[in-house]
Amino acid sequence: MALNWLLICHGLVTLTVIISFLCGQWPIFQGTPIERLHHFITFGAYDYFLRFVGFVFGDKARSLVLSIERCCCDRPNPVMQVIYLAIIGATYYYIVKSSFRYIPGYYLGEVHKYTSLLAVGIGIVLFLLTSFSDPGTVKAGNVSEYLLAYPYDNIIYTEKECSTCKIPKPARSKHCSICNRCVARFDHHCGWMNNCIGERNTRYFLAFLLWHCLLCIYGAIALALIIAGRLKELRVVYILTVYYGVGNSFRSLAPHVAQWLLSSYNTQLLLMVFLVIVSLLLAGFFGYHANLCLTNTTTNETFKWEDYISWQRKLNEARVSAAALKASISGMSSEAKRPESKCKSFFRRSSLEDSQVVAKENKYDKGFFHNMFEVLFPLSTRPSFSQTKSKPS
Repeated sequence: MALNWLLICHGLVTLTVIISFLCGQWPIFQGTPIERLHHFITFGAYDYFLRFVGFVFGDKARSLVLSIERCCCDRPNPVMQVIYLAIIGATYYYIVKSSFRYIPGYYLGEVHKYTSLLAVGIGIVLFLLTSFSDPGTVKAGNVSEYLLAYPYDNIIYTEKECSTCKIPKPARSKHCSICNRCVARFDHHCGWMNNCIGERNTRYFLAFLLWHCLLCIYGAIALALIIAGRLKELRVVYILTVYYGVGNSFRSLAPHVAQWLLSSYNTQLLLMVFLVIVSLLLAGFFGYHANLCLTNTTTNETFKWEDYISWQRKLNEARVSAAALKASISGMSSEAKRPESKCKSFFRRSSLEDSQVVAKENKYDKGFFHNMFEVLFPLSTRPSFSQTKSKPS
């Protein structure tokens, strides 16, 4: 019984740590222990580790750790790719080792041994495609085509030159400091892929997220069917009700069935929980990026618009405050007016509330079908793209 409670506690702690690490910065967790645990995992623990290294081994050891951090986080490296391959390989290995001996079973046929291997193989192929495909590198040879493909909106994108590449910077592009290149329709740099997500490989990235979400759901359902098949084959419910006198109701059977599952199939249960959690997270990531693609927006542009609207709001509030101050000074220099009643001043609208903020107008959003077509068939992959010539100046 102690082992069962230990497994339950282990599962709850694992679930809490995974949710805190991946979702702790979400607004729904603001001010909760989940947010504080996320801060500790992503920042606080590493800061304490640096202090410990510096205290015990000295400043040279601390500098060595920081140099390793710069190498892993600020330069292209395959660390996260290796971790991904290790996760998917270890998960599939434990599923094979713990569950394939029950296939074929009551609910699953032997074909699932081969379909599962095929599904994992397709997932790895999509991972490699996303990792090693060109995200849409902007170079001197194609910059003129990208300049015509994505016109400046003169709001968040204006005509300028990349200070590093020394070429004109097309709208929607960004210079990635990690990869040291300009990427067209830049979305973000993905550490898992060791590659940027841009104009040419967003389709592979979306396919990767969707396929791995479905893969995790498939694995969780398959494990659930294996356990359900074992319940049926071993006639667990029959034995509990006939030989042990347990009542034939869900409330009576559930604790005994759960205890039997935790003692006999704890590995499958932990794998199921892990796959369900990962599938939910992948579904959230896929939904977020799919919504961006349907509106022809990128993660980079989302942050740019937030910064621009925030700057507009502060600028307008400053203008309104300056106008109110000017009116107050001029009122003081003129004849004294009848003082405004406290009731009227309480209900009077603040002048700051009248400040207007420029609404977000995405000129690149050309409709649902056109946006999806642009993601699935990027502009730079079409024959017309290479035939486009820049207009004479």
